[in-house]
Amino acid sequence: MTTPLARKARIFRDLHHAGRPFIMPNAWDAASARMLASCGFAAIATTSAGINFAHGLPDGPAAAPRDLTLARHGAIVAAVDLPVSGDLENGYGDSPQAVADCISRAIDLGFVGAGIEDFTGDAKRPHYDVGLAAERIAAARQAADASGLAFTLTARAECFLYGHETPLEEAVARLARYRQAGADCLYAPGTTDPEHLRRLVGETGGPLNVVVGLGGPVDLEGLARLGVARISTGGSLFRAIYGKIAEIGGEMAENGMFSYAESAMSGRDLLRRLLL
Repeated sequence: MTTPLARKARIFRDLHHAGRPFIMPNAWDAASARMLASCGFAAIATTSAGINFAHGLPDGPAAAPRDLTLARHGAIVAAVDLPVSGDLENGYGDSPQAVADCISRAIDLGFVGAGIEDFTGDAKRPHYDVGLAAERIAAARQAADASGLAFTLTARAECFLYGHETPLEEAVARLARYRQAGADCLYAPGTTDPEHLRRLVGETGGPLNVVVGLGGPVDLEGLARLGVARISTGGSLFRAIYGKIAEIGGEMAENGMFSYAESAMSGRDLLRRLLL
């Protein structure tokens, strides 16, 4: 008998092959997850940056203990009845076994997909050796397959974000290697240049995720023409919301103005969306 989690996993996997990009916004807590679910998205993801920022912490795998961090991600899964993919940074460990354990724990929490980065968390040596990075993806794939779910594994090449001398060439080479190791979706955050995306789609062998808020503006139709499969928001939605809080707070503190109240959502509408 097919379980609800298996159905969600299959739905999520199939979205990547629908022939048109789907938008997968990133939530940072139960309330943001439910608000996004109320907007009609087919799937959502977590954002490690947003979760850490919401708790007054910097982004990065060392910001909080693994089990605590995963519990915060898991609260998002529990809050909605949508497929949820986890932004699990580097898998909260360097070894392939640590990554496999992280994926297994994520599946136990109800995730149907997850992303694993090749950023070490150490700015002095930011990228795992590509051989080790591929082994980490292979271990994640094995752990995911052991669950029996059509789990969607996303592999990330962080070359544009952490100072590689030839980020495009390195990202193409790394993502192609990760695809061979078992990744279902590929992701090189930090660029939205059409020529970069064209090469990433054409030369890596797998569906490509593009993130909004890093590397310049994007639009759905343009990304569709390039063959992009998925669009995420990463931490940019969190930053946009908190940017608005800063703007409103400044208006109140500096000018004694409260114009935000005119456009505030009513308590009734808020609860209607949050109490799904």
